[in-house]
Amino acid sequence: MDETTGLRERKKAATRLALHEAALRLAADQGLDAVTVEAIADAANVSRRTFSNYFSNKEEALFHGDTTRLRRLLQLIRERPANEPPWTALSRAAERFTEEAFGDGDHSWLTQRRQLRGHPGLAAHQVAAYTAIERELAGDLAHRLTGADVALRSRLLAATFLAILRVAVQHWIDHPGGQLLQTIRTALAEVAPPATARTAGD
Repeated sequence: MDETTGLRERKKAATRLALHEAALRLAADQGLDAVTVEAIADAANVSRRTFSNYFSNKEEALFHGDTTRLRRLLQLIRERPANEPPWTALSRAAERFTEEAFGDGDHSWLTQRRQLRGHPGLAAHQVAAYTAIERELAGDLAHRLTGADVALRSRLLAATFLAILRVAVQHWIDHPGGQLLQTIRTALAEVAPPATARTAGD
């Protein structure tokens, strides 16, 4: 990637982030139903057309942060040793991801997300953000499994893992004062599938 291309990509990333932050801020202040795409674009100092170049609707802009964090989680899982048992790889990647994404002490976004909890339209988009990488994760996990029905088992494992993370994060958002890392660890340990965890480690 040359310098010009790199600069262009950084500008795109900055615009996408500005739109996301504007959407989150406005939705927290005014309520999601009152927020328009035009208002988000104005708050980010871009045109309505520019918004459309990055997001298809306000909900997608709102959940851009979730999507970005999930892509990072997927990368961390892929970086785990190939011979590591599936659930061990998932759990350790999740712990590192949690420390990276939420360990800086700046939880201003958390206050905004708490103000939005319970909105019926957001739950579906949150699930969609996790579902978007489920099949990709299942493909990665298939390489760590042996035995029969690998395709099915890998999809079940991916779906279970992502559902646990989604519920754990939502629980943390709904219960101020707790530590997310401990919540993640507790949730993963509670639902850990022992048979699956042994498969690739034997």
